[in-house]
Amino acid sequence: MQKSLRPPAVPLVTIDPYFSVWSMADRLTDDFTRHWTGKRNAMTGLIRIDNVTWRFAGLVEPNPENYYTEPQAMSQKQFELSPLTTTYVYEQSGVVLTVKFTSPLLVDDLNLLSRPVSYVSLSVRSVDGKPHQVQVYFDVTGEWCVDTSDQKVVWQREQKGDLSLLKMSNEEQRHLNRSGDDVRIDWGDFYLAASSPLIRAGIGPASIRKEFVRHGMFKEDAKWSMPQTVRESMPVMACVWEPETVESEEQSELLVLAYDDVYAIEYFGEPLQAFWKSSGVSTHRMIEDAFAEYPDILERCEAFDRQLTEEATRAGGEKYAELLTLSYRQAIAAHKLVLDRDGKLLFLSKECYSNGCIATVDVSYPSIPLFLLYNPELVKAIMRPIFKYAASDAWIYPFAPHDVGQYPLANGQVYGENRLEEQMPIEECGNMLIMTAAVSLADGHTEFAEENRELLALWASYLMDNGLDPAEQLCTDDFAGHQARNANLSIKAIMGIAGYAIVLDLMGHAKEAESFWSSAKTMAVEWERLAQDENRYQLAFGSTGTWSLKYNLVWDVLWQTHIFSEGIAEQEVAWYLSKSGTYGVPLDSRATYTKSDWLVWAAAMASRREDFIRLIEPLWDFANETPDRVPFSDWYDTGSARQLNFQHRSVVGGLFIKLLKERGFPGAQILQL
Repeated sequence: MQKSLRPPAVPLVTIDPYFSVWSMADRLTDDFTRHWTGKRNAMTGLIRIDNVTWRFAGLVEPNPENYYTEPQAMSQKQFELSPLTTTYVYEQSGVVLTVKFTSPLLVDDLNLLSRPVSYVSLSVRSVDGKPHQVQVYFDVTGEWCVDTSDQKVVWQREQKGDLSLLKMSNEEQRHLNRSGDDVRIDWGDFYLAASSPLIRAGIGPASIRKEFVRHGMFKEDAKWSMPQTVRESMPVMACVWEPETVESEEQSELLVLAYDDVYAIEYFGEPLQAFWKSSGVSTHRMIEDAFAEYPDILERCEAFDRQLTEEATRAGGEKYAELLTLSYRQAIAAHKLVLDRDGKLLFLSKECYSNGCIATVDVSYPSIPLFLLYNPELVKAIMRPIFKYAASDAWIYPFAPHDVGQYPLANGQVYGENRLEEQMPIEECGNMLIMTAAVSLADGHTEFAEENRELLALWASYLMDNGLDPAEQLCTDDFAGHQARNANLSIKAIMGIAGYAIVLDLMGHAKEAESFWSSAKTMAVEWERLAQDENRYQLAFGSTGTWSLKYNLVWDVLWQTHIFSEGIAEQEVAWYLSKSGTYGVPLDSRATYTKSDWLVWAAAMASRREDFIRLIEPLWDFANETPDRVPFSDWYDTGSARQLNFQHRSVVGGLFIKLLKERGFPGAQILQL
């Protein structure tokens, strides 16, 4: 019987690139929880059972240099990961405690998707036939609302009926004051909320945890005043739930974690608020709605979890389903949803643990399978900033940009300081054309393509002139350096031209489309002649004895356009199977590292389900065994399972490409080739 995946890191609170906290350990009690960057964003959970205190989350003492005997960790009996919920089950002294973390990222509901709320559900019951006196303590620290722990925080407590609202904020509020990669938000307001007369809420230094350990209560110190430095006093917002006598019938309570960033993105000089604010709802009302709607939201989340798991298992087996489960929340939480001044949707990614760029084209490209499946409008929202920037006077090149800034400041490309030699001309043109074709086929509409036809035509012409035998340049795998005559990049150019032909056909311009279809097919024939090398195809034209994952070929398979000879994909898949090692197939013959997204794309080219499974099972082994406890890395070594870099990136949305292949494209029937 297959054991369940041991995630390298466990998603707990996953909303956007700033509000994203994980457990990077086997058990929730092994370490403090952490922001996806690895910096501590602590939560602590304690339970007193018949006057004896146990830990179920984090630690009590925040400063390891101070000696303190930690309460014993509660026995963790079960762990379950679903696409939207993480569940821990503990048992101690005749009591079972269930803790569920749910981030309801349902992409077909944009208001819910954008709502900056994550749920913590707590349930207790007796399992030994005896009654028990139980108290449950939960807190979160000021670390969640500062970039560095030498910053100071202020706080506020409000009570509205049974609703207790605890709020903590950086003392100095400077919205959108910085950009970068390994940074955390230090503006806006962080909330811990409860809605029950059985829950007491308060704010104090982390030492109140010790009061609960010893006495089952905590007192707010009247002399403790604002502001407080996070590092020195570790301010916490805390709740204590005192259920009635715990017997066999389960009792439950709900906590809400929320973050109002006030302003989310700077978009070409204009500060924009998160999408959820467009309806005019207040933060307090948003939190109240989150409590009121929880039963319905949870039911919808559970239905989605079941549907995704069942569909993924049918498509690629149980291990594939577990990889998608691990990827789902991460892929979405690497984005922020806003509206521009014209009311158009923007879904802006952060290039996490790479360079922090915003709306990076070659990060968006691998991520789109997830969004094509569940809401194609988000693919348009991903691409819209690039089209806007490329149409402006600020962009001087005849090819597509790489990005529009560094998160959260989308004011223009920053990659390579815009030097020509640092650009990715064929890469980004191909990406934009393929993405436009894919989204047009997915929803059957052409308005988005028509709005941007001038740029699409420019980029298609660029690929016609430069794409078949690429000059020395970077591609998305820029860590490998510049390369000329890249065979996989040439495939991208050819499929980009085919993508433009698809768009023209969908718009009713069949005669013009035929010219691009013909060019793509002619180029594909020449590609095969240039790349052929015995029983596989070369990494770069003229480089005999080399090979690479030809992951860009997957679009010819998905669209069933037959631009390339069908035997090419079959031959490549057979080669990958022969080169698969302990933790997967290397990206190419130059090194032992691979990319998880490209590995799954290459596997999705397989015509047989069993070949797909054979190719992706080593990826499951990597996730299950890697010693690097970080959110799912997409760049790792296939021999050692060590992360090379990259974590929490949206590209893991690309793992959904097998589901996309199984469902097909509703608009593809128009392609009469």
